[in-house]
Amino acid sequence: MKPIDNYDKQYLLALGKRIKFFREEKGVSQEQLAAICNVHRTYIGMLERAERNATIISIIKVAKGLNIPLVKLLENLENEY
Repeated sequence: MKPIDNYDKQYLLALGKRIKFFREEKGVSQEQLAAICNVHRTYIGMLERAERNATIISIIKVAKGLNIPLVKLLENLENEY
């Protein structure tokens, strides 16, 4: 697998910040969100720290788990860095 370059990393960092923002706004821990999304407990932290390249499926799961529209995680993401 190709490593994530710095340009792509900026998108992942922006997405991670957004996931963390909405998770904290909802008062949900990483572990709780992972359970809701049916992913490993460390996966949410890895997404928030931009250590994993999120798939569209995982982004959909997170949006549903946070009970927010998918667009809230993705809209204008390119403008956040």
